[in-house]
Amino acid sequence: MICGSFIKMAQNSLAEGVFAINKPYGMSSAQVIRDCQHHFNPSKLFAPLLAADRALREKENRYQKQRRTHAKREMNVKIGHGGTLDPLATGVLILGVGKGTKALHDFLGCTKTYETVVVFGASTDTYDRVGKLIKKGDYSNIAREQVEEALNSFRGKFQQMPPLYSALKMNGKPLYEYAREGKPIPREIETREVDVTELELTEWYEPGTHNHRWPTEEAEQAEKNVVKSVWQVAKNQQEGTTSTEEAATLIPEMMEKEVNALADHESNKRAAEERVDELVSDEPAGKKRKTETGAAEPMMSGALKDKKGKDKQQDKYAKNRGLDLAPPPPSPDTPFPWEGKGPPAAKIRMTVTSGFYVRSLCHDLGEKLGCGAMMAELVRSRQGEFVLGTDNCMEYSDLALGEEVWAPKIQKALDLWNNKDKVAKAQAIEPVVRKEEVKAEPVKTGDVKTEEQPTSEVKTEASAPVKNQETVKTETETKA
Repeated sequence: MICGSFIKMAQNSLAEGVFAINKPYGMSSAQVIRDCQHHFNPSKLFAPLLAADRALREKENRYQKQRRTHAKREMNVKIGHGGTLDPLATGVLILGVGKGTKALHDFLGCTKTYETVVVFGASTDTYDRVGKLIKKGDYSNIAREQVEEALNSFRGKFQQMPPLYSALKMNGKPLYEYAREGKPIPREIETREVDVTELELTEWYEPGTHNHRWPTEEAEQAEKNVVKSVWQVAKNQQEGTTSTEEAATLIPEMMEKEVNALADHESNKRAAEERVDELVSDEPAGKKRKTETGAAEPMMSGALKDKKGKDKQQDKYAKNRGLDLAPPPPSPDTPFPWEGKGPPAAKIRMTVTSGFYVRSLCHDLGEKLGCGAMMAELVRSRQGEFVLGTDNCMEYSDLALGEEVWAPKIQKALDLWNNKDKVAKAQAIEPVVRKEEVKAEPVKTGDVKTEEQPTSEVKTEASAPVKNQETVKTETETKA
């Protein structure tokens, strides 16, 4: 139960500021915010903040209220995040509450520390274990020493290529579309200067000693050709071996293979669509087939509807649309997708600047070693001053334990955030105060004697400058 003093403090102040939460695996950053709001909205801790927001809304004029007609009328605790995390990743997710949301942009440019597990021997279209397998490589001679030597190429400042997946577009068109059509990419793929201030191989997993593995789903040949062609563009561009136009256009042999593969792919798609079409009955739209009893047939087996006729299963999906967005880690009992001991893996820790792609480093490391590689795990252990396992980063699992558990932790984190400026000012002023406590010694020059300065007359850095002892001495010598 929350102590009385804590309740009184929550009622007399607004719980606002910035804290961090350990985002679980498979969950979107937006879902974390929704879950926080679900627990914060009815809480005593955030009741004063919601009351203040309601009071502000009541003061809105008619025009402002009309603008809210298409917006949610439900009052939620205002929360935003300071940099999203992929569903595959876990770790520090910075959240701003109330006025703390205004400070979130400051975290987009701060340094971050990540820990990732790299599996060697294969590459995927997404550069991680949840993508489709594009190619495999020989990993029999890959050893820790080789990997550590290759990591030297990724320390300090360099130009990094973003993941060349379908989300990467140019002139509004995905890169794979240019490669599929055999057309040149209109301009160079933009790289970004990144800075890796720390890069260390912390653990080495010999073949057969870990459960990390490649995906079992392989991309179709057409997809492989497209991805490889875009990768070749990026490689040539980075090495400066050919012009963008020459590198972006597929060579005739590749073009012929791709056209044939695409033709087979489209043929299979049409055949599948025709088989599906045969199962579709030609009934008028809006009319449901009646059963023998006269009742409308349910939309799907087991589908439940509420009193308003809504599909409860669909409703549940809508509420949990940010959950289970990444496949669960493989079970140790699942057969490995290789024969023998399999590939080695490594855990790497890095501290990087904003805009850095960890999955790109994993992929590029595999390309440099010539065996291929992909990201299997990713943890953000630090962002700015927020660190996993500290008072300013709470566990997501605490939310389910009730307000008596999570509220004191969030209040403490918010207090740390709100008081950090006071602490910084105190630390900055401390040397000046100590300097004021030191008494100035009298200075003698000839027959002139400089009186001792009273402590109260010594000015701080924020005040107007005063003559120090050396200045007095110089002026005395000049007069002499």
